[in-house]
Amino acid sequence: MSTADSSVTAAKAEADEVFESAAELFSLLSTPIRLKLLSALCDGERNVSDLLAQIDTTQPNLSQHLGTLYRAQILGRRREGTQIYYRIANQRAVTLCRAVCTQMALEMDGEAELPDEERLLPAHRRAG
Repeated sequence: MSTADSSVTAAKAEADEVFESAAELFSLLSTPIRLKLLSALCDGERNVSDLLAQIDTTQPNLSQHLGTLYRAQILGRRREGTQIYYRIANQRAVTLCRAVCTQMALEMDGEAELPDEERLLPAHRRAG
């Protein structure tokens, strides 16, 4: 294998790793409740009771999603007595979510003057 061929192979492997990592992050963020959790935690640390008051779900379901985001290192946590407090640990994931959700909100608002090629939402999902 020539040096040029091995460089191309290495670049492809690196690109594959990037795409796999991005797909993994998108998969982690693919449920509305996880997006709601990130939104609720953007203003600061919250305990499970606070999060339950903000997000309409059961405590076991909330705990499952918090655990998933914690294991993925998107959230951090600390214990204080019997309470567990969660916080954002990966600001880049939140920045990505905010960008996508803001774009979606603009498109759903119906007032966004965007050409079709710049829209994220399919035509059947748009307000109007």
